[in-house]
Amino acid sequence: MRNGAILAAIAVGVLVNGLHLDHIPLWRQFLFGALAVAGYLHGRHLPVRRDWPLMGGFLAAGLLSMAVDVENGVGAVLALIMFVTLPWLAGRFRRQQAELVETARERLVRMAREQELIAERVRLQERARIAADMHDSLGHELALIALRAGALELAADMDEHNREAASALRASAVTATDRLRRTLAVLRPTDVAAPVEPANETLDALVERARDAGMSIAYRCDGEDHPLPPLVDRAVHRMVQEALTNAARHATGAEVEVRVGRTGEAVTVTVSNAVAEWPEPPEDGIGGARASVGGGNGLSGLQERVRLLGGTFRAGADDGRFTVTASLPRGEV
Repeated sequence: MRNGAILAAIAVGVLVNGLHLDHIPLWRQFLFGALAVAGYLHGRHLPVRRDWPLMGGFLAAGLLSMAVDVENGVGAVLALIMFVTLPWLAGRFRRQQAELVETARERLVRMAREQELIAERVRLQERARIAADMHDSLGHELALIALRAGALELAADMDEHNREAASALRASAVTATDRLRRTLAVLRPTDVAAPVEPANETLDALVERARDAGMSIAYRCDGEDHPLPPLVDRAVHRMVQEALTNAARHATGAEVEVRVGRTGEAVTVTVSNAVAEWPEPPEDGIGGARASVGGGNGLSGLQERVRLLGGTFRAGADDGRFTVTASLPRGEV
């Protein structure tokens, strides 16, 4: 309401100053300039809800004045157009342009924040999967310890002192299993989806399952064929699984190459396929290597898993192929 009153005062001032233009003193010329600047600043900084009807009313008033006095009416209308309407439109355009720029900036900030939240959620989900893997591997070993301690406790050639020690060992293993389960339950989000792949599925079985689904896969595994630590083995499985999923989604029908190399110190996994509709991946640093991730959020989870295991990760398009590569320290079984 106040902004409209200010605009009305500027327009009325120009209409009045536009009368009797046959002789314009210097102060009236300066007044035209001041009112033009005021009109621009009003359009730039003071929005009005019904600005066009208001401006149209002023022009109609100027046209009505022409019916009374044509000469003065024409001067008033021309002054209104030149010293109010045009400057006000220029200021209004600049204000709308600035608002569009600010809106675009806020949208970019909001989108970046949403991407950060999505990436953080993916990392938490991957950590939850790692927690489940720890529960499966460590829980199994602790169960074996409890079982063997129970067998020692029942052995006929054990004296009472050793039997009590075996009983305490069995109780400690059971307690450790229970504490591990409770700790991982706290760390694991309730909305993490259960894994859909078979439990303890080997890499060969995973590749064969994908082939049975219709994918063309060239698979090769080189190096030492010794058991891997459970978390490293699970990471290799997850990486191949996610890469095959992305290849099936974004490069349907293209042959996929899966190469696994094992040495005494590390395991290297490389999965590549022809590029189809992969988006341009951003860059991020993982374990000292430059990693670029495209497609869905699964590769972000693989980044987190590889980072937690102390490995390096890279994913990106090169020479017409999209390649995912990871190197994981082998560690001890």
